[in-house]
Amino acid sequence: MTGVSLHPDGFSLEGRCALVTGGSSGIGAAIAELFVRRGATVIICHHRDGERAQALCSRLEGLGAGIWQFDCDVSDEDQVASLADFAERAAGQVDIVVNCAGIGGALVHFEEMTRAVWDRMLDVHLRGTMQVTHAFFGPMVARRWGRVINISSQLARKGAAGHTHYCAAKAGVEGFTRALAHEGAPHGVLVNAIAPGPVETPLLLSLPEEWRENKRKELPLGRLGGSDEIAPTALLLASAAGGFYVGQVLSPNGGDVMP
Repeated sequence: MTGVSLHPDGFSLEGRCALVTGGSSGIGAAIAELFVRRGATVIICHHRDGERAQALCSRLEGLGAGIWQFDCDVSDEDQVASLADFAERAAGQVDIVVNCAGIGGALVHFEEMTRAVWDRMLDVHLRGTMQVTHAFFGPMVARRWGRVINISSQLARKGAAGHTHYCAAKAGVEGFTRALAHEGAPHGVLVNAIAPGPVETPLLLSLPEEWRENKRKELPLGRLGGSDEIAPTALLLASAAGGFYVGQVLSPNGGDVMP
């Protein structure tokens, strides 16, 4: 018997609690909003972006079971522990983790890249994904139900000049996803990833306009994506409708990468 048949609406998140890191803007905010609208309790994790996080919470209050926001640098082990404590006090348990926290920055060619720039990129994207997942994975295994959705990038597959640190971090996220999927699936914890193509987010807007225009011309669709075009993929993976996805990397990318 499939999981979907147990639910009149296979895409409902009623009764579930989701934590969305990087949830105050861009793709994370779009995922948080869609989850709330599908009935979930949501905790938005952000770093030094409290004004936007609170504005989103205020706009979405009353639409779902509850929504909170918490400031946390996911690369900091102590702050992640505080996030886990907050989540337990606020919601009791977290059923779905979406690792969407990320940083952007100027293009940096490898010969000019400092160790500090490299380390910070991997600390946020890869170490942060590991630490947040680690904080909630054990309880999911104990309850024999959980969803972990890691946000990667199509650049993990195709690479790009000036992005060696970012591409390496996201490739690491995809390897982490596949390996952990083997450990989680026997216990009802499904681990998957989403690798979006170029999407108009604050991270992409930090890149030069010339780069963005060239990217638009490369895409078969001739345009960049919107955050609201990525969020439904997260809903699929979080809901009963996605119960047969294990260790997958889904890539809504406008044709930027065609495996």
